[in-house]
Amino acid sequence: MPELVVHPPLSDAELLAQFEGCTLPAERWHHAEHIRIAYLYLRRHPFPEAMDQMRAGLKALNTAQQVPESLDRGYHETLTRAWLQLVRVILEEYGPAEDSLAFLEAHPELSQRKTLRLFYSRDRILSWEAKREFLTPDLAPLPVSHRGKNPA
Repeated sequence: MPELVVHPPLSDAELLAQFEGCTLPAERWHHAEHIRIAYLYLRRHPFPEAMDQMRAGLKALNTAQQVPESLDRGYHETLTRAWLQLVRVILEEYGPAEDSLAFLEAHPELSQRKTLRLFYSRDRILSWEAKREFLTPDLAPLPVSHRGKNPA
């Protein structure tokens, strides 16, 4: 049985530098890191700019990691924007944390990859159209913050 290697979490600065430099190893790139990057970009930029940064960064990292484009791999516009919106709402409603790890720990609902099933049917989210462009949810609308400055 192969030995399980547990890496200590990267600091926000290390994670962001490795993400933007496309040096983050694939074995350290998981859902939690996606959420942490979303949080960091939303702390620094308005939603449209944060979305642009996420999109560009994810595409560049996928290219660097040679991730093939398929229905279940590669960049997915709807997933990216929907998760960014969820992070945004929680950030606006509850405020920032000491760092992205503390934010993720304080909001475990963001740790569950299945959360988007509350908003999207399987057929809608797992479509080529949803990969290419943002599709609005078909089960329930994405939440919006009443404290927020502008809707997604």
